[in-house]
Amino acid sequence: MTGSINKIVIILTSYAIIITFLAPAAFADIYRYIDENGVMHFTNAPTSSSNEFKLFLRERGKSAPSWYYSEKYDDLITEASDRFGLSFPLLKAIIKAESDFDAQAVSKKGAMGLMQIMPQNFKLLGLKDPFDPTQNINAGARYFRQLYDRFDGKLALSLAAYNAGPTAVDRYKTIPPYEETEEYVRRVLKYYYNYKNL
Repeated sequence: MTGSINKIVIILTSYAIIITFLAPAAFADIYRYIDENGVMHFTNAPTSSSNEFKLFLRERGKSAPSWYYSEKYDDLITEASDRFGLSFPLLKAIIKAESDFDAQAVSKKGAMGLMQIMPQNFKLLGLKDPFDPTQNINAGARYFRQLYDRFDGKLALSLAAYNAGPTAVDRYKTIPPYEETEEYVRRVLKYYYNYKNL
């Protein structure tokens, strides 16, 4: 149990260091390797030509399509990020991953709007119209803030809980071993990194 938590801390610390020290305009591939203790390490500059380094994240430069960098809801995202003490690039990355900026999006499971709020959470989050961008972004930001606090500021766990539910994260004490959730966390972190470096 403690080993899993330590792995998450090391993963997040490594990722944070990469994000912090790469030049703002730089877009670089990120590689990872797993050491003999099963701990994942990340780098943008593999120091070995061996196969221990695997491509984890391929970055996209400014040549990405303009829709990738949509600014349509930036004012609303800024307001919500300020209100709930969240990073603007992070909140925007969640919206990109959840709905691709489609305010009318409805998932197969019934999640609605920009931040894909489930109907059973409407009342809890004070959401009356899930397709209203202002309401939806504020509700989603409020919910993510609750998760972020619940999981002591651990970003990967908070993202996993937003996708799979907090109960699943509580059960596994790490990112649940669901392919969808693992891919979701990876995708949000990719968008977050890109938006931070615009």
